[in-house]
Amino acid sequence: MPRTPMSLPERFTTVAQLEDEMSRPSEALVDALRRAPGDLLVLGVGGKMGPTLARMAKRADPLRRVVGVARFSQPGLRQELEREGITCLEADLLSREALAALPDAPNVVFMAGRKFGSTGSEWLTWAMNAHVPALVAERFRRSRIVAFSTACVYPFVETGGPGAPEATPPTAPSGEYANSCVARERMFEHFSHQHRTPGRLLRLSYAIDMRYGVLHDVAQKVLRREPIDLSMGHANIIWQGEANDWALRSLAHCESPTAPLNISGPKIAIRDVARALGERLGIEPVLQGQEAPTAWLVDCSEAFRLFGPPQVGLDRMLDWTADWVSRGGASLGKPTHYEARDGKY
Repeated sequence: MPRTPMSLPERFTTVAQLEDEMSRPSEALVDALRRAPGDLLVLGVGGKMGPTLARMAKRADPLRRVVGVARFSQPGLRQELEREGITCLEADLLSREALAALPDAPNVVFMAGRKFGSTGSEWLTWAMNAHVPALVAERFRRSRIVAFSTACVYPFVETGGPGAPEATPPTAPSGEYANSCVARERMFEHFSHQHRTPGRLLRLSYAIDMRYGVLHDVAQKVLRREPIDLSMGHANIIWQGEANDWALRSLAHCESPTAPLNISGPKIAIRDVARALGERLGIEPVLQGQEAPTAWLVDCSEAFRLFGPPQVGLDRMLDWTADWVSRGGASLGKPTHYEARDGKY
């Protein structure tokens, strides 16, 4: 059934239930995939969003071959995905030989990349975020390619405005990660122009999972009574299930040459969500500093036009997050570092 506010669970009691909800396809996705027929290759399926996105694609079209490619360093993930009918192939995407050995597919979702740990090994960050996209774009030049990017390619914009639209030039502020992500987009653009490859560059901002994300980070700080830095005072967030859904639906909206598309939800204020989480947890948040007049914010009106507004609202995500952390729910242990303004991760 399509995802609607009335069909959403009141809470998540297990990781399995959480991942099941994040991989539940909408009727709109089922329809969109009919317009993008053929095998689907998910490159980087072992990351944070990859497993639920691959499962969603398989559930939306059980007869379609969905192939997940990764190094599969997480124990048991390959077996879990294979049990759900997803073909898993182990490959190092930095290897031309490994890429050449992968099967052709008319549909490719590119999810590989590197952010955390960039400081101190910048060369690997650039290799993963710029060199690998060039290799992939050339290898799969006859495919539709939906490539995950980030809102960090934009400059900071005024917090009082609607956020950066897709027409804003990707002139990232300082930081090796953000600039390597601009390079990633330019590589996909270059080969799309050269080979007329249709695609989309998904400038995603903070997909929320109960185990990860801006709300999870803030809730953990409230729970531990740690100071919450307000200098990066605003952000866009979206429920990971909807981010998966919109990413897969983007296969039916590919353009040649490839074009950017902002993917997220409405703007939130860190001060407001800290207080809202504090009320739900019965703890007064410790707020520190003042909001800067700028932040990484995106205007998602084009995504809303294509896919409709988000069905999972902020209050629902706040309820889920407060309940999850108050019961000691699992955490991925990977802070988003949403508060960083220097681009160092």
